[in-house]
Amino acid sequence: MPYFDTVIVGAGHGGAQAAIALRQFGHTGTIALVGDEPELPYERPPLSKEYLAGERPFERLLIRPPVFWAERDITMLRGQRVTLIDPAGHVAATDRDLKLGYGKLIWAAGGAARRLGCPGHDAAGVHYVRSRADVDRMIGELPAVERVVVVGGGYIGLEAAAVLSKLGKQITIVEAVDRVLARVAGEALSRFFEAEHRAHGVDFRLGATVEAIDVASGRVTGVRLGCGRLLPADMVVVGIGIIPAVDALKAAGAAGDNGVLVDAACRTTLPDIFAIGDCAAHANDFAGGRVIRLESVQNANDQASIAAKSVLGQVATYSALPWFWSNQYDLKLQTAGLSAGYDQAITRGSIATRSFSIIYLRSGTVIALDCVNAVKDYVAGRTLVTQRCRADANLLADPAIPLKAMIAP
Repeated sequence: MPYFDTVIVGAGHGGAQAAIALRQFGHTGTIALVGDEPELPYERPPLSKEYLAGERPFERLLIRPPVFWAERDITMLRGQRVTLIDPAGHVAATDRDLKLGYGKLIWAAGGAARRLGCPGHDAAGVHYVRSRADVDRMIGELPAVERVVVVGGGYIGLEAAAVLSKLGKQITIVEAVDRVLARVAGEALSRFFEAEHRAHGVDFRLGATVEAIDVASGRVTGVRLGCGRLLPADMVVVGIGIIPAVDALKAAGAAGDNGVLVDAACRTTLPDIFAIGDCAAHANDFAGGRVIRLESVQNANDQASIAAKSVLGQVATYSALPWFWSNQYDLKLQTAGLSAGYDQAITRGSIATRSFSIIYLRSGTVIALDCVNAVKDYVAGRTLVTQRCRADANLLADPAIPLKAMIAP
């Protein structure tokens, strides 16, 4: 049985960054990076944007070139999934019957796309956007596709809709609640993006549920809504969230409900096992200390550095500011902080100009910003959130006054 000083499970952003950070911080022991895809670690966000649009080849998605991993003596174990953990014996086993002994283990397996459970959910033409293979299948079918139904009005659904609309497809977005981006943004931003998509010919069915996928000869022909209406479709793209990939850790006794619970040093409740990224539930300072999961590249990378330091016995605490971004058409949305629980939303600038910011406050304190084509606001706003700034609402709303002027010295 091969033994590694550190085994990293998951070869996405978090896993790759953990391996990189271990070497940067002086780890001289053996490292294995186990991933369930055949590819070397690559960037995920462009999958629903530039890669789907054909504007960025896969080689430019690689997080590091192939030679990088060899030069740093990082063993890449590709195309296999860790399915069993023996925390007492310090052994991880894969679905290809490979057993790995480890000194420390970093779990960075992320999550799997949440699937539809309705009749017809497994028909040809129903797609999810989680991996290169997922998007390659979509691209291969697009020449024969005219009508696309996108299920889910979050980032993935809207980004895919924007690309497919630009490719000339007829798009309908089905969202279960009454507005898009409802989990991550206030109503003003939701309505702005809805209007932008409508201006590009995208149709919406808000407050609608999917009852079934209509199928003929094994392939999707339409989406039947809970109200009984049928939306004809040649392709269905589903973006309704992820399910954290933590079954092996839970079976081994790790604590956690939504994901696996970690402390500020990214330690799980299992000995010598750390968890990072989409699957790691942690108490977050910017969520008022609530235990949450953050599905973002920023979170995965920042937690990777903390876990690497912890593996090496260094004192490290995760307290990074959450930030996110989304590109749709010619719009760049940049978000700093977490707006959940806000009691005041201030629009800075004019939404009609398509360059503006929405600043979210709770009890007079800036907790988050959504910046659309407003990079300067975003850069200064990150500091305002970090400082828990309390600024006059009229000053925040005035685009003639730079936000950086409100940063405490």
